[in-house]
Amino acid sequence: MTTVIKLIVALILKYTLGQNIPIATFQEKDSFTTALSITKDPKKTNAFVILNTKCNTCHRKRNKRRVFTEDNMNNQADDVYKQVFIKKRMPKGNIKLTSKEYQELLTWISSIKNNKNGNKI
Repeated sequence: MTTVIKLIVALILKYTLGQNIPIATFQEKDSFTTALSITKDPKKTNAFVILNTKCNTCHRKRNKRRVFTEDNMNNQADDVYKQVFIKKRMPKGNIKLTSKEYQELLTWISSIKNNKNGNKI
């Protein structure tokens, strides 16, 4: 029942705000919080969807202390950059990122770096 309500909220937000909200985001237990934060920072939301669907699938099984949440993801942005873009170690296995997903992660990481340095985007 809760999942149906979350799906309805996602669809309402998607059509009233005109944003492309991935429905996969709303399958997690903290999804209602995710739905509310979409209007705050779409860069972070897009990155979280990627981290949740492409990274957390493995991290939940193999590296539980590195599971990404909206609360901890900004603190792990440097590690994501190193592992994904420099060392190219992640994601592992059959999981691949599209060029759009790479770009969305890079946009999010850049916005974090700019905010830390006091630059306005």
